[in-house]
Amino acid sequence: MPVQDFTVSGSPKLNQKQSPQNTQSPEARPQKVGFVSLGCPKNLVDSEVMMGMLAQAGAELTRRAEDADVIVVNTCSFIESAQQESINTILEMAGHKATGKAKKLVVAGCLVERFRDQIRKDIPEVDAVVGTGELVNILSATGVAASHSPANPLVVLNSRPEGQARAAQGRFSRESWDGAIGDLPNYLYDEDTPRVLATPGHMAYIKIAEGCDHPCTFCIIPQLRGQFRSRRFESVVAEAERLAQSGVREITLIGQDTTCYGEDFDLKDGLPLLLEKLAAIPELRWIRFLYAYPNKITAKLLETIAAHEKICSYMDVPLQHASATVLKRMKRGGGADVFLKSIEKMRRVIPDLTLRTSFIVGFPGETEKEFQELCDFTCEAQFDWMGAFSYSDQEGARAHGLERKLSPREIERRRRHLMSIQRQISKKKRKTLVGRECDFLLEGESAETELLLEGRTPMHAPEIDGKVFVNEYPEDVQPKPGQFYRCQITEAHDYDLVARII
Repeated sequence: MPVQDFTVSGSPKLNQKQSPQNTQSPEARPQKVGFVSLGCPKNLVDSEVMMGMLAQAGAELTRRAEDADVIVVNTCSFIESAQQESINTILEMAGHKATGKAKKLVVAGCLVERFRDQIRKDIPEVDAVVGTGELVNILSATGVAASHSPANPLVVLNSRPEGQARAAQGRFSRESWDGAIGDLPNYLYDEDTPRVLATPGHMAYIKIAEGCDHPCTFCIIPQLRGQFRSRRFESVVAEAERLAQSGVREITLIGQDTTCYGEDFDLKDGLPLLLEKLAAIPELRWIRFLYAYPNKITAKLLETIAAHEKICSYMDVPLQHASATVLKRMKRGGGADVFLKSIEKMRRVIPDLTLRTSFIVGFPGETEKEFQELCDFTCEAQFDWMGAFSYSDQEGARAHGLERKLSPREIERRRRHLMSIQRQISKKKRKTLVGRECDFLLEGESAETELLLEGRTPMHAPEIDGKVFVNEYPEDVQPKPGQFYRCQITEAHDYDLVARII
C-alpha cells in the first residue's frame, strides 16, 4: 500500500460529547500522529478509537506518513497473507524514521497478540506495541499525555455489571487465557469513548460485540481477541443516535458473530431487539449487520428484517463449507441439506433477500468428493455474493495439527474452479436486475474513470460487494456524495452494475 494511505480521510470527525481539549505543551507530545489500519472493519473501529483517544488528548492526526511525528500501524493476523501484509507495512513505515520526521513507530492489533516478543526482537525500529486488549495504552505508546478529563476514555469490561456477571461465570480468568503475554483482551468501548471516524461522513461501523466463543478449528480469533462479549444495549443505541445526529445515514453493525449479541448477559433475541430500536432512529436510512452464524439465525431475526424498511434485506452468513464431513472437522456442524432448508426459509420470510456467504477451500483432508459437494451446493444455493478463500494453515489453530494437507497449487486450483461457478451465477443474477428501480447511495466519482459516478444499493455492503456505476442523471440533478437517489439498473456485468439516476 502507498505510504500515504492513512485511515483518516478528509477532516477527522470526533464522535464524542465534547470537543477535545489540548492540555499539553508542544514539547510534551508529538504534534502529528499518522495511522495505517489493516484488515477488517472491526480493526478499523479499533483504529478509530485509538485516534479518538489521541485527538482528545491533544494530538493532531495526519494522513501523510512523511509529516507524522509518530506512525501507528494497526495490524491484522487472521491469515498468513494478512500477516505478511502487516509485516511489509511495518517495515515500509519504519523507513520514515530514517527518511522522514517520524521519531516513533508503534505497532498495534492482532499481530501483537501473536508475535509481541518477536516484533520487539526482530524489528528494532518498533518503539512500542499495543495489543487488542490494550487500546488505552496508545497514549503512553505514542508519548501523548492523557487529558485531565475525569472520564476514562476506555471503559473496561470488568468495571460494569455485565462484566462482573461474566467474571462470576468464570470467563476471562487469566488462568484460562492462552493468548500472548499481556493484558487479557477484555475491553469494550462504549458510547462515551472518543472515536475519530475514518469512513465517509454518511456511513459508520458500530462494533456491538468483541471476541468469539465458537471452536472453529481453522480460526485463531479467540486467541487474538478473547472470549465473546457484548456491549450494553443502551450503549449501542446511544452511539447510533449520536452518529445519526452528526450526519451518518448508514450504519453497519459488526462483530465476529453479531447473531450472538446479548447472549452473554442473558438478553433474549438481542440482535432483533437492537435492530428494531435502531430502525426507530429518524435520521438513519440503512442498517445492516455482519456476520450471521448459521445456527443462530432465528425466526425473530428474519421477521424483524422483513418488517422494517430501514433494515437492509441483506445477510452475510459465512458457511465455510457444505460437506458435512469437512464441517465436522472444522467444528462447525451442519451440511448442504440443513443449509438449503435454512436458505429457503430466509428467502421465504425476507422478500428480495440478498444473501452472501464465504467458503474455505482446501481444508486439511478435503477430498475431491467433498469439494464436489461444495460445488454442487453452490450451484443449488444460488448465492447473490460469495467469497472463496484458500485455507491458511495457522500455528495455534487446531487445524494446524491435522494431517492430509493439500498443496497450495491444488488449493488454488479448487478455489479458482469454485469462483468460476459463482461467476456464472452472479452474472445470471445481475442480468435479472436490469430494468429494476432501487435506492442508490452515491459515494462519489468512480475510481475507474472520472466520467462515471459510483455508489451502492441496499444489495451492496460497504467495501465488500460489487459496484454500481452511474453514467446518466437528469439535468436538474446535481449529484452529491453521501446522498440517496432513486436509480434504474441499465446494464449488468459479472459482478458490477450500471445505472441511471431517475
